[in-house]
Amino acid sequence: MRPINAKIIQIIEETPSIRTFRFDTSLNDAQPGQFVMVWLRGVDEVPMGCSFKNGITVQKVGDATSRLFELKEGDSVGLRGPFGKGFTLPAKDENILIIAGGVGVAPLGPLADSAASVGAKVTTILGARTASELVFEQRFSEAGDIHLTTDDGSAGTCGFVTTVLADMDVSAYDRICVCGPEIMMFNVLKMLQKKGAHDRAEFSLHRYFKCAIGVCGACCMDHEGLRVCKDGPVLNGSLLLDSEFGNYKRSSSSQRVKV
Repeated sequence: MRPINAKIIQIIEETPSIRTFRFDTSLNDAQPGQFVMVWLRGVDEVPMGCSFKNGITVQKVGDATSRLFELKEGDSVGLRGPFGKGFTLPAKDENILIIAGGVGVAPLGPLADSAASVGAKVTTILGARTASELVFEQRFSEAGDIHLTTDDGSAGTCGFVTTVLADMDVSAYDRICVCGPEIMMFNVLKMLQKKGAHDRAEFSLHRYFKCAIGVCGACCMDHEGLRVCKDGPVLNGSLLLDSEFGNYKRSSSSQRVKV
């Protein structure tokens, strides 16, 4: 699949380091949790989760995202996709628990919208380091109940998403959907395992992608060889137990890098 040219029509500064980019091209087939490959001409092509049918929400962390942050409305990028396996779509009257940390809100925002639109009950635990870094708070609030957590206590509960999760009866939820920093997701997985709910949880993973279609093997995980770009990026919690998840991942040269 060749990239299509997508013009930036709106840039929203969500936090000092996170921005949403809306394009003149809509990815109407994109399901919550799927991703696109974003081509920053002359720099790199990188995977980014779809936060809207025509948008991505990105944190500035490296060369490609730094270049993206230099672009202005009217500039363009190349887009390929959508790719991968997204979250299981909720049904009417299901109880869905969403756990989001930092820029991990990107694939979970559309999921919350979809769940609310079909009549599912949505509860969100939204975490960030501080109040100014909470993203999509209003969006999740409009979808259902919300619990805020911040590391410094500047909004909601002082602590992490697991601080709130520890006191919740997870048996009330049909499905639990998680995205955020891997160490956060790993701690959520371990807590859900203790509660006997890991097999009802889905996690959106980030790995180094090259082809995005499951051919090159750059994103394969130990020990089952799951191709995160094709078999994921959303994977059931039962598949992540006893894997590399939460311990290490592969660099662009396939070297192990501690999470």
